[in-house]
Amino acid sequence: MITGIDHIVLTVRDIERSAAFYERVLKMEVIIFGEGRRALRFGTQKINLQTLGQETRNYAGIGSGDLCLITEIAPKALLAHLAAAGVTVIEGPVEKSGALGPITSVYFNDPDGNLVEVSSYS
Repeated sequence: MITGIDHIVLTVRDIERSAAFYERVLKMEVIIFGEGRRALRFGTQKINLQTLGQETRNYAGIGSGDLCLITEIAPKALLAHLAAAGVTVIEGPVEKSGALGPITSVYFNDPDGNLVEVSSYS
């Protein structure tokens, strides 16, 4: 029935700051949709950004996001890239279980405290 994820939504304090972080650190494309909303596009997916209270149908909280993104960059190169971008790594590289099997993951937080896991399949 379900074939993939089109988009997810992160609740943030400052949409412009978050968009700039994901664009700078993870090279995502910042796009504008709807009535001036911002999203981060990568591959065939996107992350919509919203502020607290913008969406009243959910129980969103700032910093409650936890997402895993897949890269083809080797963990050692990823660590070097994150260090150059001034990002503090919380954990990793560490072996985890991904949707398609074993992955090697590196964890860090975005400016709002959302947990970002960047992983690669071997």
